[in-house]
Amino acid sequence: MDAIRQTCTTINDRMGASTFGRIFRLEGSGHDKEIPNTRFLTELRAGITTFFTMAYIIAVNASILTDSGGTCVCTDTTDPTCAADPAYNACLLDLNRDLVTATAAIAGFSSFLFGFMTNMPVCLAPGMGLNAYFAYQVVGFHGTGGVSYRLALTAVFIEGFIFIFLSLIGMRQWLVKMIPSSIKIASGCGIGLFLAEIGLTYSAGIGAITGGTATPLDIAGCPPEYLDANGFCTSHKMTSPTMWIGIFCGGIVTSYLMSYKVKSAILVGIAIVSIMSWPRTTSFTYFPYNEAGESRFDFFKKVVAFKPIHSTLNAMDWDITAAPTHFALALFTFLYVDIIDCTATLYSMARFSGVVDPETGDFPRSTLAYCTDALCISIGAIFGCSPVTAFIESGAGIAEGGKTGLTAMTCGFCFLVSMFFAPIFASIPPWATGCTLILVGCLMIRQIVNINWRYIGDAIPAFVTVMFIPFGYSTAYGLIAGIMVYAALNGPIYLTKLISRGRIVPDDEDHREYWTVKPQQGKLPWFISAAQTVSGRFGHNEPRDPSAASLGSGNSQEKFGSQYATSKEEVDAVVIEMNPRNQR
Repeated sequence: MDAIRQTCTTINDRMGASTFGRIFRLEGSGHDKEIPNTRFLTELRAGITTFFTMAYIIAVNASILTDSGGTCVCTDTTDPTCAADPAYNACLLDLNRDLVTATAAIAGFSSFLFGFMTNMPVCLAPGMGLNAYFAYQVVGFHGTGGVSYRLALTAVFIEGFIFIFLSLIGMRQWLVKMIPSSIKIASGCGIGLFLAEIGLTYSAGIGAITGGTATPLDIAGCPPEYLDANGFCTSHKMTSPTMWIGIFCGGIVTSYLMSYKVKSAILVGIAIVSIMSWPRTTSFTYFPYNEAGESRFDFFKKVVAFKPIHSTLNAMDWDITAAPTHFALALFTFLYVDIIDCTATLYSMARFSGVVDPETGDFPRSTLAYCTDALCISIGAIFGCSPVTAFIESGAGIAEGGKTGLTAMTCGFCFLVSMFFAPIFASIPPWATGCTLILVGCLMIRQIVNINWRYIGDAIPAFVTVMFIPFGYSTAYGLIAGIMVYAALNGPIYLTKLISRGRIVPDDEDHREYWTVKPQQGKLPWFISAAQTVSGRFGHNEPRDPSAASLGSGNSQEKFGSQYATSKEEVDAVVIEMNPRNQR
């Protein structure tokens, strides 16, 4: 063991001191912005961990997008879904294999590119939720929606370039910076709970919960034969062998190893459960003797197999006039969900990995990160996939010690390799990764103590954000809910203070977090600065600083008149001077 440990140390030292290590700012590289405790082998291990946590997307995304019908054409005049049409079903089978390759290819390319360009341990792939919206609401089951599969891909392709434009003018960066600090922290905590909830489901976890009829959620854990048509347990709850294998051999074993700081603990847990689930004679096998199990096992036996993409590659339809209204609606929905979902996820992962600057509230190469993410959305459409986004499962690799782009590049390389070993990686059962997601959620929610719980105007919006992300099953809608509550609560408080000239304020006003439209220590977006300049040239001596719109900065306005305070320190000094009770 000492010899192995010494070899690993030597490899880490040599890679860190090389030009390669300097590019990625590894420990020992001598770079001015060297990242502490970053080691080459740790980054590789973290990337492999992230890959195994994300590998389910290869099969799941292909399955969901196949339900849209893809490029297959239904000619049955009696059944618009062609559910019983042999030719159509054969086309769907071939489509599914194409989408397996396409998903692995775009996940590998986008993760590798993102890691190389941004040096962040964040991986990209077709997003869960967005793929379901794409398949079931935009295109519809087997193409029964208002937009064809080909036209929907065109909407996704255009969305990517709109995102690039918004990133270049600073809109996405400004959006993150102007969100109140407690809500930004709460979004990361909410994502942690969201991950845990995903880890408890059947589709991507241990199957401990399902939806309910009398309650929003219900306890589950029953074997598949006791699930009804809606996916609810009819009986035998908490008796599923797969659930208990996932809990004990995945969750408990991994937690035990993590308590002793064992490296690759998460990877070990996933590998143990996966290998145990492959023999067909057990009650918790991933290949049961039924139609679904036979299909999985036939694919698994190939071990090495590459399926070229035929039907989905460059399948876009540019005839927007075929359904202009539905096309515009789909494009708008993709835009606002993606811009909030991906932006919040990127920021949360950056914060989790410790690279967010506390002074500016931004992370290194943010513009490049947002542009790379947007470019991958358009490239994903060329492959025939729904929008690509940052994956919250990246937290598994970060928890394993990943801090640089090498983690994402390693994960991307594994996805590219998986195109040739897709039968193996598509056979990692969901209960093998379910407890991993729960453990990562536990690690992410620890930052909840940093939320400002002392002031009700910060605490309630933060709590709504934390609560709504998992319960609403959407990062975007959770963040929107928190922002709306923040505005609805703090807006009247600010107006009351303004109208009463500072006489009526909440008792805990002193604990309120400072907030302004103009981010602290940050620059305004290009388009706002340009508007101020133009406004100043048309009769105004100096452009109005939007920071005057900050909630609770009324005293600073009285003090300076038209010269508004632009930093927290200036505002605090004025508030203390104008309001003696703040000096206690």
